[in-house]
Amino acid sequence: MAEAFDPKEVTARLKGTLSDGLGVEVREATKDRVVARLPIRDELRTVGGALHGGTLMAFADTMGAVATVLNLPAGATTTTLESKTNFFGAGRDGFAHSETTPLHRGKRTMVWQTRVSREDGKLVALVSQTQLVLHQSS
Repeated sequence: MAEAFDPKEVTARLKGTLSDGLGVEVREATKDRVVARLPIRDELRTVGGALHGGTLMAFADTMGAVATVLNLPAGATTTTLESKTNFFGAGRDGFAHSETTPLHRGKRTMVWQTRVSREDGKLVALVSQTQLVLHQSS
């Protein structure tokens, strides 16, 4: 079983960031899986009432970064190198839920897939992103 991290502590590390402003709450965090939710509220919607695509992308980008950080060697940091989002539906009420899992965990890059779904489980977006692993130079 993968090492588990306290989701409340992981969420607390997001304090003062964009993710905090979005209302992201990490619900489960291991090296193999990060689960989170985002409350759907008016200021995160489009004029048409759906959850804004940029909100979904920021949510997924954060979860990929969180997953990477949980897997980094000591002293390393990360930044997003590439991200691709496919949209499948609209989130309108309740929470958007995410599940982030690894596709590749290498020494220089990590690739994560984040599935974002509605309360009823319908897929809203699928995001794959590459995180660059930045090793501390001596």
